[in-house]
Amino acid sequence: QVQLVESGGGLVQAGGSLRLSCAVSGRAVSVVAMGWYRQAPGKQRELVATIGTGFAHYADSVQGRVTISRDNANNTVYLQMNALKPEDTAIYYCNSPVPALFTPWGQGTHITVSS
Repeated sequence: QVQLVESGGGLVQAGGSLRLSCAVSGRAVSVVAMGWYRQAPGKQRELVATIGTGFAHYADSVQGRVTISRDNANNTVYLQMNALKPEDTAIYYCNSPVPALFTPWGQGTHITVSS
């Protein structure tokens, strides 16, 4: 059974940085695409970054400010977030970028960006 455990969120001032981690068990991140999602209060969950073999893709809302990466040895996916804005405030989750391949969602990790 695949399990996803997100961590690394917190309270940060606008312009600050955070690195989120997604520890994956039951699936090798080296052979599947993985994505980071976020859900802001009152909004739908959105995919903000995807990583696969030889590619990374970012939503327009975070392009140029975030970097997705993975550590195959530790089976962990990261999201480095820089120049954070108040509108980045959300709960961040990782999962497959393909809805048909979703596994049970983890608890997510909260980011609050103060202005």
